[in-house]
Amino acid sequence: MTSDQRAEPVVPLRDGGLDASPQPLRRWRIDLSYDGTDFSGWARQPGRRTVEGTLADALAQVLRLPSPPQLTVAGRTDAGVHAAGQVAHVDLPEGSGAVDGETLARRLGGVLPDDVVVRRISPAPDGFDARFSALARRYRYRVTDGVPDPLRRRDTLAWPRSLDAAAMTDAAAGLVGEHDFAAYCKPREGASTVRTLRALLAVRREDVVEIEAEADAFCHNQVRAMVGA
Repeated sequence: MTSDQRAEPVVPLRDGGLDASPQPLRRWRIDLSYDGTDFSGWARQPGRRTVEGTLADALAQVLRLPSPPQLTVAGRTDAGVHAAGQVAHVDLPEGSGAVDGETLARRLGGVLPDDVVVRRISPAPDGFDARFSALARRYRYRVTDGVPDPLRRRDTLAWPRSLDAAAMTDAAAGLVGEHDFAAYCKPREGASTVRTLRALLAVRREDVVEIEAEADAFCHNQVRAMVGA
């Protein structure tokens, strides 16, 4: 659905009846960041704390919606993975109280936990879809072969042996391009494991090696497996 399309949801009334009157929807783009340490990934899961569930519940609370709205995200992150520039979209009824993005972002800031920050909410342009409009996804893994910094323990892996960033980049070169990455993924039934990897580089910055990966999209656990290899 694009921002200029309209839906006609059936809305429950307080007395248990149904109101089938049309409710136009408006699409909003949400730019957010989060510390993924204490989340079981992005996707909502019963009985687990997830980023999607936390954000959807916050939207329902501040807008007084009858149920949490459906969110679509550029890329679903796994458990423990952080996001500096995640993008999602949500379709909200025009009469839901989402007057403007700045007000909604401020209200969300008052109810969201400290490990999730909504940086901006803006009306989505026509045809925008957080998943299908994304041009690329980029991940960065930090690995230290020196003395671990306790202040970076949530985003830096301590490795006990010396790392050669140049050799790692040379070894990764064979993965760049379009390939079937089934050996590096947790396959999902009916989902393709063919991806186009645009870059996989290891760059040393003092005692930290940063492994940067960029692709059109990644399959489940692909980046983590490539970094481990």
